[in-house]
Amino acid sequence: MALQLGDIAPDFTQDSTDGPINFHEWAGDSWVILFSHPKDFTPVCTTELGEVSRLKPEFDKRHTKAIGLSVDPLDDHKAWVGDIQETQGQALNFPLLADADRKVSDLYGMIHPKANDTLTVRSVFIIDPNKKLRLTLTYPASTGRNFDEILRVLDSLQLTDGYKVATPVNWRDGDDCIIVPAVSNEEAKTLFPNGWDEQKPYLRVTKQPNKG
Repeated sequence: MALQLGDIAPDFTQDSTDGPINFHEWAGDSWVILFSHPKDFTPVCTTELGEVSRLKPEFDKRHTKAIGLSVDPLDDHKAWVGDIQETQGQALNFPLLADADRKVSDLYGMIHPKANDTLTVRSVFIIDPNKKLRLTLTYPASTGRNFDEILRVLDSLQLTDGYKVATPVNWRDGDDCIIVPAVSNEEAKTLFPNGWDEQKPYLRVTKQPNKG
């Protein structure tokens, strides 16, 4: 059965460019972005790994670790690292899992046989500090991911875990939020002392509560 939101992310031990990784132990109390790429020494993947490395300060601000994966062996990963730095101007600064035995790919359903029966698709999993799966995204091999969107969702998840709000369409950190319907107006007076714009009884727009 496919992994679903709220499931505990499967644990595993697998080799990587940073040595053997026991996933749950490595994750610790951080958020995690686990993502697969189809193959080493391919153009789109090269740009993606350079971008994730560039974004490390943004992940650090969000208490988040990134970890990549493909079904290529460790020697290929290590040989590819130089190409990433040369072409993207950024050294790899997060681990790449070498999943040649497809153990992790099978656990997470990263191989979609109707797309390709041997290579992983561009899967993304956001996992919270309780090891719960909070987001899944799947891109085709031909389309590079938008990591700005992945950061946006991470911001939304972390905000909505701490406050009784949801984030509307195209929301970005700092934009107005929506008070969740389960909160009564009486409770909202305490939770949102700066008030809100009640456009409908179920649509109450308020300032982002952790911004000043």
